[in-house]
Amino acid sequence: MRKAEEIRARLEAAFAPEVLEVINESEKHRGHAGYSDGESHFRVVIRAAGFGGMSRIERHRAVNRALGAELLGRIHALALDISG
Repeated sequence: MRKAEEIRARLEAAFAPEVLEVINESEKHRGHAGYSDGESHFRVVIRAAGFGGMSRIERHRAVNRALGAELLGRIHALALDISG
């Protein structure tokens, strides 16, 4: 499974979001440290009711937990735009 698909599957399972965009921005970073397989830099836009009442840090931590250390270890950069 490609990393973008894995990110999408894990976030859908964890949050049942109303909006979820997983954008592979790796091509913009070709030649940078961490670029290896064309799947190194991602931007995620996610809107889910479950984030309501959470602080920005709590939302980021929840997403990181859902993605898991193993997947995050294979990603060089992850930009998050999260709201409830």
